[in-house]
Order: sequence, then C-alpha cells, then structure tokens
Amino acid sequence: MQKVAASRRIQALAVSSLLALGVAGCGGDDAGGQSDDPIKIGSSLPLTGEFSQPGKAAEQGYEVWQAMVNEDGGLLGRDVEMVIKDDASNQNTIVADYNALISQDKVDLLIGSYSSLLNLPASSVAERNQMLFVEPAGGSPEMFSRGFKYLFFTQQATADKNSLVFAEWVANLPEGERPKTAAYPTIDDPFATPSVEGVRKVLEKAGVETVYRETYAIDTKNFDTIVNGMKAKSPELVVHGAVFEDGVGMVRSMLKADFKPKWLYQTTAPSLGAQYAKAVGPENTEGIMFAISHAPQAKTPGNEEFVAKYKEMFDGLPPEDAADGFAAGQVLQAAVEGVGSIDDQAALAEWLRDNPVETILGELKWNKDGSPIGEFLIGQWQGDGVEFVLPEEFATSDKLVQGWTPGGAGG
Repeated sequence: MQKVAASRRIQALAVSSLLALGVAGCGGDDAGGQSDDPIKIGSSLPLTGEFSQPGKAAEQGYEVWQAMVNEDGGLLGRDVEMVIKDDASNQNTIVADYNALISQDKVDLLIGSYSSLLNLPASSVAERNQMLFVEPAGGSPEMFSRGFKYLFFTQQATADKNSLVFAEWVANLPEGERPKTAAYPTIDDPFATPSVEGVRKVLEKAGVETVYRETYAIDTKNFDTIVNGMKAKSPELVVHGAVFEDGVGMVRSMLKADFKPKWLYQTTAPSLGAQYAKAVGPENTEGIMFAISHAPQAKTPGNEEFVAKYKEMFDGLPPEDAADGFAAGQVLQAAVEGVGSIDDQAALAEWLRDNPVETILGELKWNKDGSPIGEFLIGQWQGDGVEFVLPEEFATSDKLVQGWTPGGAGG
C-alpha cells in the first residue's frame, strides 16, 4: 500500500505543479549570442536531506561542465552562469524553486534535479512554462507517460530497463551457478522500484524463486526487521532497490545480523564510489554489483578531459552522479549550439528528438517522449575499486567475482 500511496502523491504533486504559482515567461530577453550577459541556467538540487549525497555530486558535475564551457569560450560566445537552489529533497520545495528560477531569477534555460521523485514535479513546472528540461537523473517510466514535449533524460535507459543487463546475465548462467532463490527489498521510490521489478520479472521467468519482497518508506532508518525477514528465507541473491543512505543502512544491518547471501545487487548506492566504500567499510564491498551509467576509464568523447577537470576541482575520481550531471550539460549545450539560439525552446526540444548527442556516457538518443534508447553498464566492486564487468565488450576487468564476500579483498 505504501507504494500505491506514494505513486498517488507523486501524481498529485505533478499535476498541482502544472498549476502552481502562475505561468512565467521564458528566461532572458536576449537571443543566442546577441548579448554579452551570461546565459543563466537554473536548477534545484537536493543539497540537503535524503538525496543530498547524489545531489551534491550532480552539482559538482554541473560546476565542471560550466568551468569547461567557459574556458572554451562559453555557450554561443557567452559565459554560462549556473543558478542552483537547494530543494532539501522535498517535492513541494522543488516546485517553488523552479517557479522562482523562471519568474524571479529569469533564467534562460533549465536543467534537472536528482531523482525521479523530485524531477516528476519539477518537469511539470518546465512543461507548463514551455521550457526545455534536460534531467541527469529521473528514469521512472512514469516520467514519460505524461505526453510531455520538453523533457529529456540523459542516461542510457529508463529505470525499468536499468538493471536488465544484470538480470539477463543471471538468467543465462548455467543451472548449477544460477541462484535458485532471491529477495527484493526496495525503497518506495519511482526509480528504484521499477528497476527491481524489472529484475524480478526476468529472474522469475528463468526459474529463480522469489522468497521475499518488501517496499519500505523513504524515511526508513532501521533495516533490522527487513534483514531478519530476509535471513529467515535464506535467499541466495538479494536485489536491493536503494538510493544512498538506505543502501548503506541495509548493508550495515546485514553485516550486524551475519546475513551474507551469495550475491548482492543494489541500485545507485554502490556507484557513489569512495563515499559508499567508506560508509559500509571498504572490506565489505567485494563482489557487490550495480548498474552504472559512467566509467572513468571509458574512451568516450571528452571523458578524459572531464575526469582530469573533476580531479583538478574536487580531487579524486568523479562519482556516477557527477558524470550524469556533466552529460546533462553536454546535451543542453548540443541542443543550443545545434539550434544556434536560446530563443525557441520548442526548437531545442525538437532538435534533441531528431539528433543523437555524443557525451561522456557514450552516444545518447531519445524516443519521441524523451526517454532514452540504450543500456547501462554493470559495475562490480573488486579490491579497492570498481570494475565494469558487463556487457563483456565494455568490461574493464577480465574477471567477474563470484558473489559478495564481505570482509574480503576490499580496502
């Protein structure tokens, strides 16, 4: 029932945001390169609250993109100025923020927030104001069922397809290696839930028995009851729909209960790199698998320069959400340069529907509804870092660790 209630709350907020605070005019008054003023690009990110870890990473990605664009002469010959607000991971706040960005800050362009939960209402504000909305995160299928014309998701696939490469790999393992039972705990989140459900459907069809399913509230902090419930069923595989804090909390509870299934797969949380390893203990990451959009080692156009600039600005390798933010900037930039102006937002959207864009995530292209066409990489923690293990043609390691071994080689 939690899941249904949350979905209804999201739908209500998405509709209400269409009507909220009136209709503001689009951005600045000057076209393309006909002004010396900066091009103002507005976003509201969860810099505090439940989604603050990935939200801060997305902000870093935007900042790296802004720095590199300005160092290269700007956008249409004008500097880029990012205007970023903190929505505190709150759906009501983000509606007010995007309305303020349009009506008060007079931004020329919009760029998205982090998570489907926040981008559902935020994208409604953009649609109502007929402004392009390029989002770095927010792959819930619900995002693309509303007939929006200005919404584009800049990762490789929607949430329901996010983990299919992993699911199909497990389903095609030899019978003696394939897990026979699986558990599916998930946060009540419009991205995590369809991702987990996509895996479950594939694995059940392959004969993997579901022995545990549970959807928990977004503000859950104690996972002991869920872990004890899973442990009682002894699943060989746990597929956990997580964001960040709950992903960490679940692993900690599993370790406390000495519940160590053969396989552990989580959404989102393990992609936060060093932050995740520090939170769960580097020695406990070995073998954990997850879907990921970006590889620092990838030979995609501009990736080497992005990784170097990120290291210069923030020290270390970029987390996935920073790369996604940067890629969203690349997509927005491609549309503006393709059209040659920021005057006509409908033309920007139409350009993206008609043209693929080369990004640090690889080539991105979209269906008419703004949903992407592609597939994710599957990463695995090995030793003190992440290797990309699936699909095989993109693997950065010639081995795939057979299962989760907490207390193992990590660190």
